[in-house]
Amino acid sequence: MDFVRRWSEKTEIGAGQFIEWLAITASKFYDWRERYGKVNEHNGCVPRDFWLEEWEKQAIIGFHRNNPLEGYRRLTFLMLDADIVAVSPSSVWRVLSQAGLLSKWKGKPSKKGTGFEQPLAAHQHWHIDVSYLNISGTFYYLCSILDGFSRYIVHWELREKMTEADIEIILQGAKEKYPEARSRIISDNGLNASRFLQKDDSIPVDHPDR
Repeated sequence: MDFVRRWSEKTEIGAGQFIEWLAITASKFYDWRERYGKVNEHNGCVPRDFWLEEWEKQAIIGFHRNNPLEGYRRLTFLMLDADIVAVSPSSVWRVLSQAGLLSKWKGKPSKKGTGFEQPLAAHQHWHIDVSYLNISGTFYYLCSILDGFSRYIVHWELREKMTEADIEIILQGAKEKYPEARSRIISDNGLNASRFLQKDDSIPVDHPDR
């Protein structure tokens, strides 16, 4: 700023010509001129109105130590009633978290996405699945029974419809191939398959969607 002003006055050349020679954009130059003489606060740490003072932080920590079983939300209103400090629940959480005083929630690990326990031998789990096939413009039902251990297709049938009776016939066909098998049937919770499996008490069944 001082350079441009000094040489502009000496040479009587406009400041605009100087900033063009210096490859400085006009907007940046005039922004510098507006900030000339001020403390440079660009990217500085600007205090916020909601920042807590040190005594407030210590009051929160001290109150928590006297009431260790209370959650941070309840602590907020207890401190307000006791005229200790007036802060928001988020501020209480932030102070206690920074002080390492918040206990982590210890819940049971979720089993979501873990699927079934893998079988250790063949014919322990049979997976039954119904899908659709378009053959020459006509849709057919493809019912497959897959062994969970070997991934071998135990039995499959292609049908024009898929009712409870059809499911029963297909499962019976698989049981006739392996009469010694006492497999747990795992279905995709399809309506017809579920109804048949619920009627047949001799077949243990799992529904992944439940």
